[in-house]
This record gives sequence, C-alpha cells and structure tokens, in this order.
Amino acid sequence: MLTITNLTYRIQGRELFEGASVVLPTGSKTGFVGKNGTGKTTLFHLIQGHIGADSGSIELQRRARIGAVAQEAPAGDETALDVVMGADTERTALLAEAETATDPHRIAEIHTRLADIDAHTAEARAATILKGLGFSEERQLGPTRNLSGGWRMRVALAGVLFSQPDLLLLDEPTNYLDLEGTLWLEKYLATYPYTVFMISHDRDLLNKAVSSIIHLEHRKLTFYKGNYDTFETTRRMQMELNNKSREKSLDQIAHLQKFVDRFKAKATKAKQAQSRMKMIEKLKPPAAMFDEHSAPFRFEQPKVEQPTPMITLEGVSAGYDGKPVLSRLNMRIDPDDRLALVGVNGNGKSTFAKLLAGDIAPLGGQLRLGRKLEIAHFAQHQMDKLKPEWTPLEHVAELMPLDNEARRRSRLAQMGLTTSRMDTLAKNLSGGERARLLMGLITFGGPGMLILDEPTNHLDIDSRDALVHALNEFEGAVLIISHDRHLIEATCDTLWIAEGGTVRELDEDLDSYQRSIVGQSGRASGSASGPVPAQPVDRKAQRQDAAARRAETAPLRKKIKDAESKLERLRREVEKLDVLLGDPKIYDGAPERLIHVTKEKARFTAEAAALEESWLEWSAELEDAEKAA
Repeated sequence: MLTITNLTYRIQGRELFEGASVVLPTGSKTGFVGKNGTGKTTLFHLIQGHIGADSGSIELQRRARIGAVAQEAPAGDETALDVVMGADTERTALLAEAETATDPHRIAEIHTRLADIDAHTAEARAATILKGLGFSEERQLGPTRNLSGGWRMRVALAGVLFSQPDLLLLDEPTNYLDLEGTLWLEKYLATYPYTVFMISHDRDLLNKAVSSIIHLEHRKLTFYKGNYDTFETTRRMQMELNNKSREKSLDQIAHLQKFVDRFKAKATKAKQAQSRMKMIEKLKPPAAMFDEHSAPFRFEQPKVEQPTPMITLEGVSAGYDGKPVLSRLNMRIDPDDRLALVGVNGNGKSTFAKLLAGDIAPLGGQLRLGRKLEIAHFAQHQMDKLKPEWTPLEHVAELMPLDNEARRRSRLAQMGLTTSRMDTLAKNLSGGERARLLMGLITFGGPGMLILDEPTNHLDIDSRDALVHALNEFEGAVLIISHDRHLIEATCDTLWIAEGGTVRELDEDLDSYQRSIVGQSGRASGSASGPVPAQPVDRKAQRQDAAARRAETAPLRKKIKDAESKLERLRREVEKLDVLLGDPKIYDGAPERLIHVTKEKARFTAEAAALEESWLEWSAELEDAEKAA
C-alpha cells in the first residue's frame, strides 16, 4: 500500500528523517508511535503531498485514495449528517451529475456505480458513525455552527470514516472522544476493510485496534508485527540482544587489540599481529540501542493540610444561565480520594469540574470547601491562558518575581522542559510541551486537589507513564476525566459517573463499565425498552464452548511452545559459540576451526531470527483468535 524509501527531511535545520525506509502492507491496521516532536504528523503531511521530502521517495498503490481528518472543522448551516455524507465526494458528484445527465448510457453508468458504492444506504451509514461518536439524533440534524470545536472535530472524523479511503490516516483520533466514543472507534477500526495508519498514544487503542506498529526513533522508521504490548516486548528483547552482541564484539576487539599491542613490535609475531588488526577492522559492533529520554512530571505537594471531608455537596445543582445541567449532587470528597469521572460527553462532566474548581457558582444547594483549599484545574480549553508571545521562562518569572534566572530555569526543568524550549515562544511549543507548562503553572502553589480534564491528549506514551508516576506521588485529592483507561486504572480507585442529570458513584470497576457500554452499543439502535434482562447462565455450555476454543487453538499453541523451546536452544548454542570466539586461543589455532565456529554462529543466529519472526506471527494469530472468541 505504502512504500517509503530512504526518506530524508529537515525542518529549520533539524533532521526529522534521515534515510528512513518502511513498507506498510495493504489492509494492515498500523499504529504510529514515537516521542512528541519527532515528526509523526510531518510524515503524514509528506504522505499527503502537502510538503516535499529533501530526498528519498514515498510511493502509494496506483489510484489509492488517501483520507485524513480535515484541519478545519466544519462550522456552517449544514447539518452534521449532511457534512458527513458530503465527505464521500464520488457519491456527491454522481448524484449531482444524475440530476443533469441526458445520455441514457451515462445515466445507466451513474446508477450502476451508485449501486456499487451503496449510495442508497449512505444516510443510514453516516448516522451510525455519528451515533457511535456520541451524536444524538437531534445533534446530527442540527447546524454545525452550533457545535463546539470538539464536536465539530468529531464531525470531521466521522466524515473521513464514512468516505472509507484506501489509506486512512488518523492523527490522535481519540483526543476529542469520551470513553464511550473511544470504545466504539476501537471496534470500528479493527474491522475497517482497508488500510489504517494511525498516530496514537492511547495504549489500549493500540492494543485492540491495530495489528502492527511503526516506531519512529532516531530519525528512522521500524516496522513491528503485533499490537503495542507485543511491540514493547519485542523491542525490549531486540535491545537486550543487540546490546549484548555489542558488548561481546567490543570485548572481542579488546582481546585482539591486547595481542596486537603486545606483539606488533616482535618480528616473530608481526604477521599474526597484522592478521588480528585486519580482524579488528572487519569487526563492526552494532550501535547501542537505548530509550530516548522522557522528562518526568513533578507536582508541588499540598501546602495546607485539609480537614475530612474536604468538599461537601448537599442538594447542589449547577448549570448555565440559570438552567441546571446537573442537580441532586450529594457527595463528599476527602483529602486522599482518587476519583475518575466517566460518562457520555454532554452529560455534565466538565460542568462538574468547573463547579468544584469555582469557575461557575452553584445554582442551588450547599457546596462547602475546606479552609484555604486551593484547587488546580487543568482543561484543554485552558491552553488559551498561556500567553502565545511569552516564553516559558517569562511565564514562570511572573510567578517568581524575586528569584534569579537559575532558580526559574530549575523550576521549568521540573516541569519537563529542556533548556532550549525554555526560551521558545509558547505558540511554537508542541501540544505536549504546552500541556506540561500549563500543568506546572496551575500546580505552582501546592494545591490540595487536582482536577484534570483529558490531561493526556497531547502526551506521548512515556510522558503518560511519567504523569501516572507524578499523580501517584501527589499527596492531595485527584479527580480525573479521561478516555485513557490506562491512566484511570493506574491512578484512581473510585469511579463516578455523570448520567441522568446528576453525578453518582458507580458500583463496578472499569472493566465492567466497559462491558456494559459495549453491550449497549451492540443492541438494536433506537430501542427504548430499557436494559436487557439478564439471561440465565448455562455453565455446562460455557465449559463446552471453552473446551472447543482450546481445541481449535491447540495446534497454534503447540507451535508457539515448540518455537519458544527451540529459540531457547538456539540462543544457548549462540552463547557457547560467543564464548569460543571470545577466547584468544581460537585465533592461534587452525583457521578452519575459526571459520567453522563463525559459520555456525551465523547459521544459528539466522535460524533464531527467522523462528522469532514466525513466533511473532503465530502469537498475533493466537491473540486474534482469542479476541474473536
């Protein structure tokens, strides 16, 4: 589908790609991962032809259609449904031509093509996609100008999904989705009939919706089979093997060099010393593989000890212009609470966060806060609070007017900004860097509570892990609104849900909640009959089904187990040969012995590499079979 060969591209003197090559197979579902700012979005622009490469080539299958979410979200009088249907330009053009065509043969061709592309089901398909992304029927039929920026971006996403291009390019598609929308998108992408290439830092999405990973690191592109967890395991294994091989090569060179240094001046050993010098020249240790640095997060600990409860709500209602969005709010928050707030977008999650943070006043009831309680509220729209023409250093200087520059820079380093980025204008920072700066600024005074509304949208996976660590180190209360299940599971122990015009505690874990969402989305649309009654469980049938599934996958499991055993044997053989090659005595003996050992090592190494490739394929096949079951 897509072949990238020796790609090199520079921006402002900085190389993003240097001789990068990769092949994206037709029909693959591939995640694209790498650190923030390394060039992932730039590669998408190169693929689409928006910019040209300095050297190298990008080749697509002939007549392949590329689809990507538009940068400008629609905002006019057209309804969301009309915008989505209009994204299929071929259908739109054919319908327009059908209105004016007079040639009977052309009219027949038009209607045949309309039938081929299922034009008659277009409205139903578009409505299904919009519903999956959280649009009610009323919102689907309303003008896009009435939608917020986030909802308009969902319309743009729905449009590109509806058009079904041969190559679907998605750049962080879950950034504007809630948990329910993310789960729907996972299922949709997993069954998408064409090729998907997706930038994402959502670990769960990359585990469930893709079957391969392309990793951008050190200006190179590397293709891995399997989901994100498989990629991590494989890469870690490759790093260990590579670095061990490097160490052994360096040891071998050191042994040879010792011989050369000792005997190069002796006439009787000069020939052997020269022979070893030639060996040293031929030995080229592989480059060391290492993880790129990911800066940590650090939040100031609460400055004031808070009473228990810290926040109390009794019969509180909240909303806008006197109209309540939430009511009947009766709850308490203690200083050590770790809360996750879930629920479909539009049910009041952000309203609840604004209420607690003091951005809006309650419309009724009693809201009591602890004495001197400071609440830090992070929301995506608050990025506007950064001054675009100021540098991070200038932002911090405003909060540290009496401190010297060294202390200010030290504080910025704690936020995870490098020295060069401290003097960069805020408008030129990446989304992840702006998020780090804003989190650092709002927590500057040591708040008693953090409210984080979708904090991971612009963070890469390693930065998300760093955020998890910082939240677990923070000693105050935490409320998180997020579609990132890994973040919720790693930091929160209580689930609250916004639904039915109120917020309440959810008496189930995140897995159960996810299953209930998937179950609801699988029911017939438009059903108003309420929850489906639980069916009696047939334990015997369950056991029989499980046994049947085990029998189906038994041959595959055996191949995987046999491969693992053989891989272990091959690795032991390679290690034995490495020991022999590390012994200087082997180089003093008959050359045939050295040649034999070297060939054996090359044979075992190649056999292990081929077997490892098969093991990865079988493991992915087994995982797909288990998912299907």
